[in-house]
Amino acid sequence: MKLSARIAAPVAALVLAGLTATGCAPQTSDSRAEGDAKTGTLRVWLFQEVGNKPKEQVVDAAVAEFEKTHKGAKAEIEYIPVDTRAQRVKAAFNDPKSAPDLIEYGNTDTAGYVRDGGLADISEEFAAWDEAGDTDPTARQSVTVGDKIYGAPLFVGVRALYYRTDVFRELGIEAPRTQAELISTAKKIHRKKPDLYGLAVGGAYTYGAMPFIWAAGGELAEESGGTYKAAINSGKAREGIEAYTSLFGDDNCPAAKCAALGGNATVTAFASGKAAMAIGGDFSHAAVEAGPVKGAYAVVPLPGATEGSIAPAFAGGNNIGVLRSSAHRSLAVDLMKSLTGKRTQAKMFDAMGFLPTYTDVRDAAAKKEPFVEPFVRTLGAGAKFVPASPGWGQIDASLILPTMFQEIVSGRKDVAKASDDAAEKMDAAFADAS
Repeated sequence: MKLSARIAAPVAALVLAGLTATGCAPQTSDSRAEGDAKTGTLRVWLFQEVGNKPKEQVVDAAVAEFEKTHKGAKAEIEYIPVDTRAQRVKAAFNDPKSAPDLIEYGNTDTAGYVRDGGLADISEEFAAWDEAGDTDPTARQSVTVGDKIYGAPLFVGVRALYYRTDVFRELGIEAPRTQAELISTAKKIHRKKPDLYGLAVGGAYTYGAMPFIWAAGGELAEESGGTYKAAINSGKAREGIEAYTSLFGDDNCPAAKCAALGGNATVTAFASGKAAMAIGGDFSHAAVEAGPVKGAYAVVPLPGATEGSIAPAFAGGNNIGVLRSSAHRSLAVDLMKSLTGKRTQAKMFDAMGFLPTYTDVRDAAAKKEPFVEPFVRTLGAGAKFVPASPGWGQIDASLILPTMFQEIVSGRKDVAKASDDAAEKMDAAFADAS
């Protein structure tokens, strides 16, 4: 799923700690038999952003550099809507003659695209690329299925805790240092200021809920022998689910108002001054700055179970991959490097706020823009990802986890029943994808 500089719906991939991202192997073996022409025009599909002009300028510079060093080669860039990418990419996989040479894709799509045989295995080229050595290990995992590489990371994003400094100062409280303290602080604020959500939460905000599950020691699923089995109904996972769903109610965020909220809506509630805290991404910074709370908020990593710990965050982002059907494989790989290299990522951060995937470039970005620091700390503490299975796409599209949360906060099911039902649906999706 895509995670971008706008307040994007949660999305996008790094590693599910403790699990190996094996996923499913491609249905057909990778081959260069389609051709490797050294001249010609390469077609590239990139995502259309809400404010796309700055991105276009960075991309144009990278393309100009590529064309200067590759005589006889040109690149045509098309910006496609994120919402319709699934249909267009599927059509491209089914009709190689009309397919582009490179695509930008959400990092949770990696396993599915590999299963569909759409992405080229570029493991050798990635290993030989000097800059790749500085790629954050979790970002590298986002392009990995089994032991093969299927693209290059373009940017990464994580979420942290936004809080109102003016409200906290008025009430004489400090930023919470544990997850239990986060919950009690949220309820205290709402009690003192009933016109504010203490912490804006959403029943449809899957990626805001995941850190509670992971901080409790739970997992979404466990992998064995290349297959996944749901673990959302384990004892530890249920502890995290109970912690998150305890925030829905008249003492913080009423279920009638908050059960249907997604990530966008929770950040909007904070940015508009309706919440004292929210779990938002580095990519949410611009929207918060544009709202009435500008100058009256701060950001810290979302606290974990114990004081001083950081809750594992879902790390999203986008990658750029070469299609197996490309007749310009070598050129396509070189253009991929131009579009995802250090120089381009540094410029993309300046233009769009996308966090670089190279540790040294990201550290430089954090020094340049202090707001990045808590997100960099969150990444450094260990980000997590969704199961590296093509089945995750079905799980996500079917709203299995949001349905589980909403069933609990509405009182229709208890945690045990709702998580058991969700696990059954997840296992069916994993089986369908195997």
